[in-house]
Amino acid sequence: MRTMNKGVKRALFAALLFGLSAPVAKALVGSIPPQFLAGLLYLGSGSGLLLVRWFRRKPAEYSHSQMSRAGLPYFVGAIAAGGVSAPVLLMYGLQHSPAGASALLLNLEAVFTTLIAWLIFRENIGGRILLGTMAIIAGSVVLSWSSGSIVLTELVGPLSVAGACLCWAVDNNLTQRISAGDPFQIASWKGLIGGTINVAAAWFAGQRPEFGGFVFVALALGFVSYGISLVLYILALRDLGTARAGNYFSFSPFVGAVAGLLLFHESLTARLLGSGFLMGSGIWLHMTEDHAHSHVHEAMFHEHLHIHDEHHQHEHGPLDPPGEPHSHPHRHERLEHSHPHYPDIHHRHEH
Repeated sequence: MRTMNKGVKRALFAALLFGLSAPVAKALVGSIPPQFLAGLLYLGSGSGLLLVRWFRRKPAEYSHSQMSRAGLPYFVGAIAAGGVSAPVLLMYGLQHSPAGASALLLNLEAVFTTLIAWLIFRENIGGRILLGTMAIIAGSVVLSWSSGSIVLTELVGPLSVAGACLCWAVDNNLTQRISAGDPFQIASWKGLIGGTINVAAAWFAGQRPEFGGFVFVALALGFVSYGISLVLYILALRDLGTARAGNYFSFSPFVGAVAGLLLFHESLTARLLGSGFLMGSGIWLHMTEDHAHSHVHEAMFHEHLHIHDEHHQHEHGPLDPPGEPHSHPHRHERLEHSHPHYPDIHHRHEH
């Protein structure tokens, strides 16, 4: 029996944690204004992960590499696109669009993520992955489709929601470029910066909730469903590439719908069953992908957490950490071989 790739497990668990936030956030939004709540969720993510980083006690060889100077532009771009621009565009779009139209348009994130990964970053997207992507997106559309008619009286709102999806897609692709670094460092700073900006924007817009127990619930929810979820998602980006990790993560709305079914005793509908079937089919197509061919690894020099597998046969210096896994700057010599692989940080070759 074929074992599930660790990147797939991480992506699906990230989707599970993020999806569970939807029904809880739905209960909180009556007590905390939307943009302020979004900011608190981000702040809970960033501050919680910062504490985890502070109190982590692991041997030096298990420490992830810190972000390189070359990765800073990608990091800044990811925060600007996904942590700052996207939430603001989404809040504006939700105010000027029907709920049904907004729910449907949010499915564009997976589409944009895949297109950017394929067309700009040249990530390999085979027929099986493309078909699986279409099934997952179709499942999301079925899940978010409103039974009532959707009338658009203006384009500003829908375009804002679509713009938010595009920003998150850019964020996903840029974050994948720095995913070899410490995921706790990346996720904590994204949460702290994005959360601070959104809370400040909400405050100056007049969204000022009572600072009671609901605020602490929102911070705790952000730590689990945004923070831990983002750490797992970054690791999945490292292992699977952007398109595949993003498509697995698209399973989160279905998780949220099922959680709402259990928590709020909502009725089981044909739409939910149909969505689950389509998404499950798409995930099955992804999981049963067998991509193997002869490929060349060009010589490169970088740093990340690794073990000495077939891709890491380098010599160690006296200052390099012992034991495995460990992290230190290392050089990959040119290598040509064939084996099943994903477009991870070592397999970004041409096809």
